[in-house]
Amino acid sequence: MPDRTLHIICPGDINQLTGGYGYLRRLVAGLRDLGEAVTVHELPGPHPFVDDPSRDAADAMMAAIPDGARVLIDGLALPVAAHAIWVDRYRLRFAALVHHPLHLENGLTPEQADILFRIERDTLAHMHHVIVPSRTTMRGVIDLSVPAGRITIANPGTDPAEPAAGSGGADGPVILCVATLTPRKGHLVLIDALARVKHLPWRLHLVGSDVRHPGQAASITAAVAGHDLADRVRMLGELSGPALETQWRAADLFTLVSFHEGYGMVAADALKRGLPCIVTDAGGLAEVVPPAAGAVVPPGDVSALSAAFDRLLSDPAALDAARRAARGAGELLPTWQHSVSLIRDALSGMLVSGESDRIRA
Repeated sequence: MPDRTLHIICPGDINQLTGGYGYLRRLVAGLRDLGEAVTVHELPGPHPFVDDPSRDAADAMMAAIPDGARVLIDGLALPVAAHAIWVDRYRLRFAALVHHPLHLENGLTPEQADILFRIERDTLAHMHHVIVPSRTTMRGVIDLSVPAGRITIANPGTDPAEPAAGSGGADGPVILCVATLTPRKGHLVLIDALARVKHLPWRLHLVGSDVRHPGQAASITAAVAGHDLADRVRMLGELSGPALETQWRAADLFTLVSFHEGYGMVAADALKRGLPCIVTDAGGLAEVVPPAAGAVVPPGDVSALSAAFDRLLSDPAALDAARRAARGAGELLPTWQHSVSLIRDALSGMLVSGESDRIRA
């Protein structure tokens, strides 16, 4: 009788404060609430470009998982687990949770992007199923030679949230951006765009870790100083719990101007709070935020982004209409219970498939 435990392979500490790790935490908790046995294995990094000790740790960890068990691998862990996947591809039943293809990350050299593309393509070939958060990521996974019939879209869920109260301050609306300080999140484009609307009152609060991409925080600080915006921009670092909720409550407008997103969980959180959103149509973001809820602009387009801010910051009626649309969009977002149930159903089929189905090309 097969081991019914679901083994989840996590790239490092599962408690890291990013959307991907948040998705994993909610999946683990939700499956356990449904009575599923779940074991989380945290693999050392760095990720995605790993070293020999990390690969050795992945090999040892995978070898200890019982024969025939289901193993769900976070997409960021595919490189560190690639050798173990190849060794155990007939012994274990693999699935992957791909937030967005790694080779599409900003800032990679052509050689790095090619290495990640080949690792993702070759490891995903051994997956019985792939879970993705959006239609955009599904298309990216299909481009990695995974058949559409082997993919399930499970949008991240949302929790009930109180409507944002707003800043109510005399210094202008508070624009909140919750995003790790990495090039992919487009902070420098955001600063350039807001510099063009200095004639309007506004304040920008940046929430996000400054340790994942060395030098990015310094580049943002330099851009803020170069545009003479130091009195308008606050860099608050990584926040969680009540401290983050305080920022949500006091915000008037949310923005996320990434060059690529697998989904954009924080944009969904903003809609749930009735916050107007100015985002890019990068990856899955355009699937989350309707244009009526604020604005959806091309990634990297400073002119379009500044025009969107100008329109909402200069016209209270437009901002109020966007707020109503955001609240309506937030009410239509899926719950975590729904999302977890979709994934549970997709992975449960791996237990009942025939023995011959275990060998995949």
